[in-house]
Amino acid sequence: MKLDNRSNKLLEELISNPSVTSKDIEQKYGLTRRQLGYSITKINEWLTDEKLPEIQRTKKGFFIIDQSVFTTFSKGETSKQEDTSILSEEHRMHMILMMLLSKEDLSLVHFTSELKVSKNTILSDLKQAQQFISNYGLTVRYTRRDGYVLDGEEFQIRKLLLHVLEKILRLKNGAELLSRLVDIKAAEVKEITQRIESVEKKLNLKFTDDRMATMPYSLILVTRRIKKGNLIRAFYIKYEELSDTKQYHATEEILYDVADIPMEERLFITLYLLTTNVYWSEFLTEEAIPNLMEALDDMLRLFERRAVISIRDREQLLNKLLLHVKPAYYRIKYQLAELHDMQHTVSQEFMELHHLVKKSTEPLAELIGMPIPESETTYLTMLIGGWLSKQGDSIQEKTKAIVVCPKGISVSRLMYSQLKELFPEFIFLDTLSVREFQQYPFAYDLVFSPIALETDKKLFITSSFMETEEKARLRKQVMLEVHGYIASDLDVEEILAIVQNHAEITNEVQLSKDLYRYLHRDEADAIRKQRDKEPAMTLADFITPETITLRDSASSWEAALKVGAAPLIRKGAIDSAYVEAMVGEEEKDPYIVIGPNLAIPHATPEDGVNDVSMSLLRLKKGVAFTEDYSIQLIFIIAAVDKKKHLKALMQLMRLAGNEADQKALIEATDKETVVNIIQKYATN
Repeated sequence: MKLDNRSNKLLEELISNPSVTSKDIEQKYGLTRRQLGYSITKINEWLTDEKLPEIQRTKKGFFIIDQSVFTTFSKGETSKQEDTSILSEEHRMHMILMMLLSKEDLSLVHFTSELKVSKNTILSDLKQAQQFISNYGLTVRYTRRDGYVLDGEEFQIRKLLLHVLEKILRLKNGAELLSRLVDIKAAEVKEITQRIESVEKKLNLKFTDDRMATMPYSLILVTRRIKKGNLIRAFYIKYEELSDTKQYHATEEILYDVADIPMEERLFITLYLLTTNVYWSEFLTEEAIPNLMEALDDMLRLFERRAVISIRDREQLLNKLLLHVKPAYYRIKYQLAELHDMQHTVSQEFMELHHLVKKSTEPLAELIGMPIPESETTYLTMLIGGWLSKQGDSIQEKTKAIVVCPKGISVSRLMYSQLKELFPEFIFLDTLSVREFQQYPFAYDLVFSPIALETDKKLFITSSFMETEEKARLRKQVMLEVHGYIASDLDVEEILAIVQNHAEITNEVQLSKDLYRYLHRDEADAIRKQRDKEPAMTLADFITPETITLRDSASSWEAALKVGAAPLIRKGAIDSAYVEAMVGEEEKDPYIVIGPNLAIPHATPEDGVNDVSMSLLRLKKGVAFTEDYSIQLIFIIAAVDKKKHLKALMQLMRLAGNEADQKALIEATDKETVVNIIQKYATN
């Protein structure tokens, strides 16, 4: 009798550590109580064959081993092993799925014989497998005639096949295990590998080593399914999108001996080749995906702005990104496969970098039409992070700040915009509510907030809207705290001398002027000039007699929103869906109250905004908003971007700080009185 590998390992564990308990072994080897019992039975059967006493177990889980067993092992008489591994429940599930994907007429006997576990264990594993494949829209079905089979769309079965194959090949000796499990001969692997190498020559590229290790098995198993008649019947990828690619024509190298190959199967193999990672390509821009390079360039520029970094040799980095993103484009768009799960490989050093990269992938997500998966974002982080290290840059050395505002999205964005312009040298990671701040996972150095917060970082209390003097005062305070100096104290000549030691200056006079202008600039004037470039609408431009509604009361918050939004719906500025979205925002963002009786409900532009607009509903008797507030002034805001309504919002913030004018609005008997009060704030 031969001992399987698991039983042999357990016997060696018991001999070397006789005081070990059942619970210790279960935890160390990831075994269930039933699996351990099964192995002990096998060990005892082997000991009986060897004419040795069986191992006994006590009620407390200890093992009693006869001295003759120790003596036998001390002489070097070890058991003979089969070439199998100790498999976890997850590994067994993957092996069961691979058998279902590759074999027919399967019964419980086939599974128990292959995996060396009991029928009950297999039944439990099958339940786990069913739960897992439900994500693919697949089911495991059993009949007496067919045994265990997979049911579902063939395209989803192919996705499952590629996923399970990856998992098994990542095991130690995974290739040998897979070849034995589904009967793949070495000659088959060699033949298909040669075809892939021929494809590499046709495409003028080199696939990555890990892809080359996987592709032969993937293509062998896929072509087997094709030959058995397991075909993709309906394919949602348009022929025109893939048929002009070199990969489409290269499929002939792989499928030349498969008769009557349907068009859908050619497209599938083409897609598989397109989604496969490469580490070198002679023609990066050939057959480029329309606008992909532009999207990558936009992504990189967004990242540079957020990380306050200038990337050198950006063309080289863009080409490196393109090499990865071209296959990723098809992986993401058609959800055929993903990279290995990499989010846990992001070290603490790269957590904030990963966050900034993730926030910068909007152009790429917009081009593909789908969010960028975490695994792909992680890989982009590694590429960009490696490039920054190469050029000697790190965001760890930069000052990182967050903005914490309890007054809702619009006010938070206003604060964020002001502070980012005021401190262009800082990395602003996020704008957060108080609750988000309490659970914020990333490292930062500074916190800006209108309220006191419990934090061990430097906290700067600032108002939601800052006047010119406050901005200048805040910048001086922050620069003294962070760097120990104020910019205006710097000497231009000393800076020029330092620059001359490390770089060649082509126009010293102009550089001196530019440095002086920057170091002695008035921050508030610079910000105002920048903002003046954009058309700025005032509060009076929005709040007009047509957008004002005067009522005594409203039956509920929802009813108040409908009444307040009615003028904007009539003029076509918003759709009715925007009102429903604002109602939904109440639960997600209760911090829209910016004054004792004043609220600014809003939603996102995508929820139904056609034009930037605002309206005012005045209620003499307040309407309940949550349990804490009774609101009498409701300014509904519908924004199309982050800029056009900001000046009006700043003016509204000043109104929120004036109790006398709020009271006058509440008591107003006509719209003209309201307009006159609003006009006071529209001139600043």
